[in-house]
Amino acid sequence: MRILLVEDELDMAGALGAALSKHNIVIDHVSSVGDAREAVRLHAYDAILLDRQMPDGEGLRLIPEIRAADIDTPIIVLTAHNDHEGRIRGLDLGADDYMGKPFVVEELIARLRAVLRRQPLLSPDVITAGRLSFEVSHMEPSLDGKPVILPRRELLVLAALMKRIGRTVTREALANAVYNFDAEIQSNALDSHVSRLRKKLAELDAGVAIHTIRGIGYLLKAAE
Repeated sequence: MRILLVEDELDMAGALGAALSKHNIVIDHVSSVGDAREAVRLHAYDAILLDRQMPDGEGLRLIPEIRAADIDTPIIVLTAHNDHEGRIRGLDLGADDYMGKPFVVEELIARLRAVLRRQPLLSPDVITAGRLSFEVSHMEPSLDGKPVILPRRELLVLAALMKRIGRTVTREALANAVYNFDAEIQSNALDSHVSRLRKKLAELDAGVAIHTIRGIGYLLKAAE
């Protein structure tokens, strides 16, 4: 899962980013409405966490711009201004949820899962190929019902490939699912993650195969 965090308080952004990363969520952080507008234009996100009080204006004004561009990415407003009128305004403008600060991270994770489940165009929450199943909302792979434990980067690779099972995932799309835009990525890092994941799936006899589409990306499908 890749999320855009629009938050101008750096301590808050750092703490929230660290907490969410423990749940295998990739965070892109921006601290102004202008930077958020550019990030949404350049990248596809699973969800947006939006603060209201930004240095260049009211964060809520970004919501109708996003909706006018036919982008239906779920938006959760996070704000210290948790008044009744503000909640109504945010929801009327197109936000999917509204949370007052302070909040518990576990509740935010639950609300993220809830808004993602409401998205009509998302893949089913549980995707199965061969003996491997992947629960999307909880980022949990399993083999014949038993949990499969993977390092974070390999888990993110698997999630991206499973969500597009049977279709080619470009290297750019895969990198976007694994790294935030501030990450320093070594030239062969993505290939190394894919290679280790492919080896582990083969050792587990998971019944799936990751195919390299030369010059384009990767494709996961049930083994023949």
